[in-house]
Formats: sequence, C-alpha cells, structure tokens
Amino acid sequence: MPHYLSVHEALIYTMITMSAVDSEISDKELSRIGTLVKNLPVFEGFDLEQLTKVASECGLALGAESGLRDVLEAIGNAVPEKLTETAYALAVEVAIIDRQIEREEIRFLQMLRDRLNLDKLVTAALERGARARHRKI
Repeated sequence: MPHYLSVHEALIYTMITMSAVDSEISDKELSRIGTLVKNLPVFEGFDLEQLTKVASECGLALGAESGLRDVLEAIGNAVPEKLTETAYALAVEVAIIDRQIEREEIRFLQMLRDRLNLDKLVTAALERGARARHRKI
C-alpha cells in the first residue's frame, strides 16, 4: 500500500474499491469509472494512460491482509475536505451502475462516509440523486 496517494489516485481508489467490495468488478463498473475519469472536471490534469496502473495498484493494495482498512485510510488522508462529497458521489455512481446495491457496497459507503466525516443527510442526498439519474422509464 502506498503511503501517499495523489488526490486523483485517491478518487480512483475510491471507485475501484467500491467496485471490488462485492468481490466482482463488472465491465459496466469499469466502463463507468473510465467515463467519469475522462469527463469530470475533478480529473483535469490526470493522465488517462495511468488509469489502468492506478486501478491495478488499488487491487493489489486491497488484496493485502488489512487492505480495505489501509486503502480507506489512504483515501481519507489524500482527499481534501472540499472534495469529500465528490469522493462519496463517485463511489455512489459506481455502486448504482448495476441498479442494485449489495450489502457489502452499503457497508463500504458507510465506512467511507465515516472516514470522510460526511453528514448522513448529505450522503443521503447524494445517493438519492444518483438513483434519480440512473432510473429507467
């Protein structure tokens, strides 16, 4: 586990971890992560060629004995307060992509919320917004 993550890496680790917590990283989730990194202003200046490398490093870190705890700690240390809601929103975007959120994903969202010191009402609003964006007719 790297001791230091850049903000971009931490945001990507957040999305990869969200995708991996249910032990299955789907193609839809990976595609969504790529789309978010390509299109969101928060990723301006990030070299898209590094996405696969960062994702692989995250996967290796998660595979360690205390991987989830260490990754969560690294995310919390790297994400500045002004981007904590953004980090949480990115995790929710990945979780909602397959339109069913598993128990492990809910637990990770709770852990992320606590680590980033986010208010429950704020996180509920971010979750509701994501559900609204991904509804079908």
